[in-house]
Amino acid sequence: MKTIRKAVIPVAGLGTRFLPATKAQPKEMLPLVDTPVIQYVVEEAIRAGVESLVLVTGRGKAAIENHFDVSFELEDTLRRRGKQEDLDLVQGISHLAQFAYVRQGEPLGLGHAVLCARHTVGDEPFALLLGDDVFDERDSALESLISAYHTTGKSVVGVQEVPLEQVSRYGIVNAPASRRNAWDVTTIVEKPKPSDTPSRWAVVGRYVLEPRVFDHLAALEPGVGGEYQLTDALAALALEGRLVAAEIPAKRYDTGNKLDYLKANVEFALKREDLRADLTLYLKELCRGL
Repeated sequence: MKTIRKAVIPVAGLGTRFLPATKAQPKEMLPLVDTPVIQYVVEEAIRAGVESLVLVTGRGKAAIENHFDVSFELEDTLRRRGKQEDLDLVQGISHLAQFAYVRQGEPLGLGHAVLCARHTVGDEPFALLLGDDVFDERDSALESLISAYHTTGKSVVGVQEVPLEQVSRYGIVNAPASRRNAWDVTTIVEKPKPSDTPSRWAVVGRYVLEPRVFDHLAALEPGVGGEYQLTDALAALALEGRLVAAEIPAKRYDTGNKLDYLKANVEFALKREDLRADLTLYLKELCRGL
């Protein structure tokens, strides 16, 4: 069975939920403390053994490419000023992995964005990571899906249980017949109403997919708003008996939601030895004043 060497990361979205901050900068470049969200996603893929990353970009996304590229002027300035620690940090970003960029010319949905990467990925299985969900690096996220892929030989969607009132935000799969870490997907629906949902198991932005998914994506008809839905291609894989769900044990931070994004910033800061003590004191004082 082939190893997972490549990952696709769609970053062409407009980020309208974070306007006006995203009017002139990509949503994926918003920071968690001092590191852009997209860098956390890239680093997760690298920890899982991915060697090559394909970022599907769009207009106004040059800052993402620049972030992972060499910055001669900045590096030269840091070198001349003797700021070796900052220089090492900046240079390390541009050497994280091999990067390739493809353009999604029109905002035609996630399915279309993934299809744009077809010729770059080629005929091999690949990981797909969405930037809104960031996982605690101390636990297994993408690694757990790759393990399920090697065990089952099938495409894998990463899932976690969510409250019933939140199922309309996600793609939802059927629950397992018994409690286990991975199970066959027979049903997958996009953003169901709580009254119609098959379960509370939500797809949370991590996948390992066989190249056959591209055939299903290419055959899709546009749905609501003229968009091509990845969920429809995954449903086709499920009908073929080629899709499993694997629970992701890592803590998830939904950075696509404003309140959860703020919570993630606080929690990521509290993990930092250089910030924890002062921030904890500030939060205690703030809470006492409420």
